Amino acid sequence: MTIVKICGLITYEDALAAAQAGADMLGFNFFKASPRSITPDDARTICAQLRTELGAACPHLVGVFVNDVVGKISITMEKVGLRFAQLSGDESVEMLAELKGIGYKGIRPPNKILALDDAGYFLPKAPTDERLPSLLLDAHHPKLYGGTGQQASVEVAQAVKAIVPRLMLAGGLTPENVAERIRQVQPWGVDVASGVEGDTPGRKDAGKVRALIQAARGS
Repeated sequence: MTIVKICGLITYEDALAAAQAGADMLGFNFFKASPRSITPDDARTICAQLRTELGAACPHLVGVFVNDVVGKISITMEKVGLRFAQLSGDESVEMLAELKGIGYKGIRPPNKILALDDAGYFLPKAPTDERLPSLLLDAHHPKLYGGTGQQASVEVAQAVKAIVPRLMLAGGLTPENVAERIRQVQPWGVDVASGVEGDTPGRKDAGKVRALIQAARGS
């Protein structure tokens, strides 16, 4: 079964709806320049409510960080009550190693050659925990760190998938195209933000979330 992560959540209502629709992971973005950014205080309130409401059925709660130091990441994760961290900036493999298996790296390579270089660079320190992707592949953008709505190249994704045990695919996924992308790439999981939103970045459309998860799982 394809793992589904709904990312860039900014309200409790949207996070709860995603969890109830069957999302396996919920992402909270702490990069201030992102239109989907959230403060640690707001995220802490949302995550506490989710744990209270859902108990053991609560999805894995993931913090998304861009070019933060490990100390700051650790403080934020403890404050909010997050289980895992996604590094979506220009972090090094040494920084990934410092997270000691609770973090994974997102990459945005412009072509297959650099994609394979990136994968080879980060895989030695990729998490072994099977609840986490080994690596996340997003669409390339020269200035933005994800959430662009652009699709990653199928050729690039297939090349990375061939060497990555658990690949999470991001970039331009929607209820209409996710099933075909999964068929083409066969990723371990998919990560979606803008593809299940309405007109406001961060605010999710519950109907789109349900439709995407159903499409991703072939139901």
